[in-house]
Amino acid sequence: MTMKENGVKGGVFWRFLADDRTTQAAVPLFFVVLTLLAASVLLLVLGKNPLSAFAAFLQGSGFMMRPSYAGGQNMFTDFLSFLGILSPMLLAALAMVVSLKAGMFNIGIAGQMLASGFLAMTLVGYSSLPALAARPLVILIGIAAGGVMGALVGFLKYRFNIHEVVSTIMFNYITNYVTGFYINTYFADIITRSSRVCSPASRLTITGLALGRLRPTLPLGILIAVAAVFIIRFLLERTTVGFELKAVGMNRDAAQYAGIREGRIIVLAMSISGVLAGLAGVAYYLGYYNNIVPKTLATLGYDAIAVSLLGNSSPAGAVFASVLVTIFQKGSVYMSSRIKAPPEIALVITGFLLLFSACAAYIRWYARSRIVRPRAGEIR
Repeated sequence: MTMKENGVKGGVFWRFLADDRTTQAAVPLFFVVLTLLAASVLLLVLGKNPLSAFAAFLQGSGFMMRPSYAGGQNMFTDFLSFLGILSPMLLAALAMVVSLKAGMFNIGIAGQMLASGFLAMTLVGYSSLPALAARPLVILIGIAAGGVMGALVGFLKYRFNIHEVVSTIMFNYITNYVTGFYINTYFADIITRSSRVCSPASRLTITGLALGRLRPTLPLGILIAVAAVFIIRFLLERTTVGFELKAVGMNRDAAQYAGIREGRIIVLAMSISGVLAGLAGVAYYLGYYNNIVPKTLATLGYDAIAVSLLGNSSPAGAVFASVLVTIFQKGSVYMSSRIKAPPEIALVITGFLLLFSACAAYIRWYARSRIVRPRAGEIR
């Protein structure tokens, strides 16, 4: 029964935000509108046309036709490139979703991505293995490295009560500087000073294709990301493990009283989160990109926080939020060249999204406070 059928009174807007049937979609949509308005004000202050800027974001991501293209490119190749960077974003967002469902905050996604990408690149990327062996090994290394790092964070949380935010930040520093040392010492390209590029056979991207005059690049990571969405949704909604994971996240004392082994669930949740982050790492460093910049963590690992919050910490919501945030980030370079605006505007827009998304609980509470409910005995 809806609020209206219950005799609940209030503006349509507030009922839309507060009703249990619509709030999961209404609140993120409200935040998107607020973000676009804030971005429009910023662009107007800079003397730029917001509509032209937003159109340029879509054009740079392959959702709208550009006025002109370089040789071998068109809107289809732009969209494939968009899917290439969407893959690690979606996987990283799912990693954050799983940790949030268990009541934890995995801020170490960037470090887990880097560790997985570095190990996969050095162990497989510089080998002469054929694609049929190299690509599965890259995926397995991503799963193993990310899972071990996540499980270690969960173990420290349960066994020694070390907060996961503290431990993951420390692991980020350790991973960043240890991998940076080895890249600079053993694997650096003498010209770029980044890591040497890995073999085409080990990349989660198929290059060198020819479709007429087009030269598309097919991202294999998107297949992994889409499969992960369905797997995580099934895990959370249809399995006992998913129920226990959410129960621990909502109330650990009650979950423990009900017989759920809290420690096992904490370690398992962080391990699953780490696996997803590891897959994001190999899709990022051996997929969309082909090298690692030493002593630099991928900002995508932190953007996943905004994406998961905007998506209501759900797998389906993470898809919508990942697409939206990736449009702004992927299209920022073309937007900058098209309307002569700073490309950093995309980072500001992501910041707006994170700021507004952090207010989700307050917005729902405020919307419900604006609803007038019938008094006892009042005729509806």
